[in-house]
Amino acid sequence: MSLSIFLLWLVCIPLSVHPLPAPGGFQLNCGASEDITHGNLKYIPDKGFISVGNKSAIKTADVLPVLSTLRFFPDTSAKKYCYVLPVIKGGKYLVRTTYYYGGYDGGKEPPVFDQIIQGTKWSTVNTTEDYANGMSSYYEIIVASLAKTLSVCLARNVHTTSSPFISALEIEYLGNSVYNSTDFSKYALVTVARDNFGADEEIIGKTSENILETSDGKYVKTIEPSFPDDQFNRLWQPFIDQNPVVECQNNISSSEFWNFPPQRVFASAITTSRGKAIKIQWPPVSLPSTKYYIALYFQDNRTPSPYSWRVFSVSINGQNFYKDLNVTANGVTVYGSEWPLSGQTEITLTPGNNIPVGPVINAGEIYHILPLGGRTLTRDVMAMENLARRFVNPPSDWSGDPCLPPENSWTGVKCSQDKLARVVALNLTSMGISGSLPSSLANLTAVAHIWLGGNKLSGSIPNLSTLKELQTLHLENNKLEGPIPQSLGQLGQLHEL
Repeated sequence: MSLSIFLLWLVCIPLSVHPLPAPGGFQLNCGASEDITHGNLKYIPDKGFISVGNKSAIKTADVLPVLSTLRFFPDTSAKKYCYVLPVIKGGKYLVRTTYYYGGYDGGKEPPVFDQIIQGTKWSTVNTTEDYANGMSSYYEIIVASLAKTLSVCLARNVHTTSSPFISALEIEYLGNSVYNSTDFSKYALVTVARDNFGADEEIIGKTSENILETSDGKYVKTIEPSFPDDQFNRLWQPFIDQNPVVECQNNISSSEFWNFPPQRVFASAITTSRGKAIKIQWPPVSLPSTKYYIALYFQDNRTPSPYSWRVFSVSINGQNFYKDLNVTANGVTVYGSEWPLSGQTEITLTPGNNIPVGPVINAGEIYHILPLGGRTLTRDVMAMENLARRFVNPPSDWSGDPCLPPENSWTGVKCSQDKLARVVALNLTSMGISGSLPSSLANLTAVAHIWLGGNKLSGSIPNLSTLKELQTLHLENNKLEGPIPQSLGQLGQLHEL
């Protein structure tokens, strides 16, 4: 499911300055050669975060700068194309990908392809409808990093007829308390909708966070307000239906609420008259049958006083979500961490008995709860990364998770089908590998076949006595020297050398 935005929305995207990679996050302008500055904030080129793909400019007239370039991936032999981003291990991040086709390749319709995060298929990217309507598209996911880097990958699927592409990639660090009812070791949250009820314009923004070098060579972090809205750079889209809209009279701090919604979402609300229930068709799309995280935000819109409160019950598709909710001028949040939904969704707010005012609602967030697809064992990943450094020109897909998703494992790599995947076979014959044979191969303790013949490997064969599952080892036609280690003769499964 994509989220569409008018092209003009990107004029107001806050762009964070990070001369050094920092936990707060950063924004990449894919395919660009220079920074794009907006005030004291900027997007930076994606060079250094990805090593494959080609850059292209968009020829569409009057397109916004951040959409004026893209990176595309014409290599049809690669199973995926990955950005690798520096992060804090275990940190929680909002990741946003943005796409604007612009007919860069002379075609009339954008390609359809998959996107992958940390080895889990995140979604299919289909921007055809948005592009036909003159709009760009974006996708969001909230995920915890598994290591000190986080991979975001694109991959072809059976519907891909031309090259996958990407216009922008943003990553934003979230606080530990945000969305903390979700177990991020098992799940990610994919954005379905994040709406400000009763508003007529988008809300997006964050503080400016800079890392500066002082005269004595030390680095300091400065934080200053640049956009007075969402501190996590989240986009809140306007939502207006047939229900009456009211303005709220009490300024409240977002820090008092779960998930820290921006203060501006409490500036407007949808309500109705005394004794009536509100029915809201939200989100305005049909949902796949699965479980969702839902957060709703409420505030009595009247000037604070002892009488500024109202009581009503909240139901979703006729099921009780929260009974007899007391909403004051200070506001309140309610959420459901695993709520089953399917198809169209209706939220109903039913007033309590003898309440002199009708229900009210300010904002809502809904996320698809995505089960994670697993990962490759860390020591196998490290061994494969060491081997990757021996390539003169590594395959285009040798980045991101080596094994996952299974259909997008690295070229020449076969893995087990476990949640914690293991490398079980390497066929890298005549792949242009040079230098010494890394000793870290001994960490691939589940591997049964290693075929490295026809390369330019030199030096001696390292100790591989830990490879108890090894059945075949091909090292012929290299430049290896020295005796064959006696330990190879002690491997009971090895029958071909």
